[in-house]
Amino acid sequence: MNIVILGLSITSSWGNGHATTYRSLVHGLAARGHQVIFLERDAPWYAGNRDEPTPPGARTVIYQSLDELFCRCEQPVSQADMVIVGSFVPEGVAVGEWVVSIAHGITAFYDIDTPVTMEKLAAETMEYITPGLISRYHLYLSFTGGPLLREIERRFGAPMARAFYCSVDPKKYFPAFGKVELDLGYLGTWSEDRQPGLEGLMLNAARSWPDGRFAVAGPLYPETIQWPPNVGRTIHLSPAEHPNFYGSQRFTLNITRDPMRRAGYSPSVRLFEAGACGVPIISDWWPGIETILEPGRELLLSEGPEDTLRYLRDLPDGTRLAIGKAARARILAAHTPEIRARQLEDYFVEAGGRDVTRPQAVFA
Repeated sequence: MNIVILGLSITSSWGNGHATTYRSLVHGLAARGHQVIFLERDAPWYAGNRDEPTPPGARTVIYQSLDELFCRCEQPVSQADMVIVGSFVPEGVAVGEWVVSIAHGITAFYDIDTPVTMEKLAAETMEYITPGLISRYHLYLSFTGGPLLREIERRFGAPMARAFYCSVDPKKYFPAFGKVELDLGYLGTWSEDRQPGLEGLMLNAARSWPDGRFAVAGPLYPETIQWPPNVGRTIHLSPAEHPNFYGSQRFTLNITRDPMRRAGYSPSVRLFEAGACGVPIISDWWPGIETILEPGRELLLSEGPEDTLRYLRDLPDGTRLAIGKAARARILAAHTPEIRARQLEDYFVEAGGRDVTRPQAVFA
């Protein structure tokens, strides 16, 4: 296929989980012979923090404005076999209206933030999608699975709503067990609705166990946070540094944003990355988590600092390592770039696209 993706960012992973998701997807698509163009708005925040300016697997085009996008990219968008518009694309409603009006191939909306999108639609704060636009895309790809998919079809008239989780490249995310320096680490950008989970599952545990070693890596944390003295802080880690960070931990923490936890079936990017690195995961609970990793065998659930400390101090090393190994096997069996690319091919055909095994022309 010839595929055009318009996404928030593929060049910068700073403060977002979109870039690593898109990088993995285009890697899988390219490996299966598909031609991909990625169109990204030149946002100042990402322009100053591009850790991968030319990601492999796609031809990346940076545009400055809607006018430039419309003039410069009309031909590849109109001629593509498939055009995907992602959530949180700047002026995404105008971008989506343009795409569905000129594209001759299958059009898809890729919602990496589905529960947040549903809340924005309910509040009528529609920055990148509208109810009417949902019904005009052929396909609604969602980071959230489960019952919400049928609701999107019923309430908004989406012809096809399908789960389309992120994937993780085993060549980039792998066990990197060196010197273990931390009992528990957390990797994630600050958000207001995740902070109570961080406080309850990690920081309160750190306060109760002064001898424990903890760390939080990620940007945007307010200066008002009172960090316990045994919790280290790193402002940002590039994706290339993630495996070593995970490998330095006995356990790693996964915290889910409130909208995702309420909707369920919403695994985070970090859950897949940590699993692929073979580090035992301590996570909050949400409906459908067992469809990704089996509690007790492939990850551990915590409801508060007491649970967290019980795992950190009492779980035998053999059991701990077996949980990490089982999680890695599960992630690599179901969530690699090649598996996700094949899934997209199936959805493309289901939505009315041609047989993707047929020879194709290459973008000019």
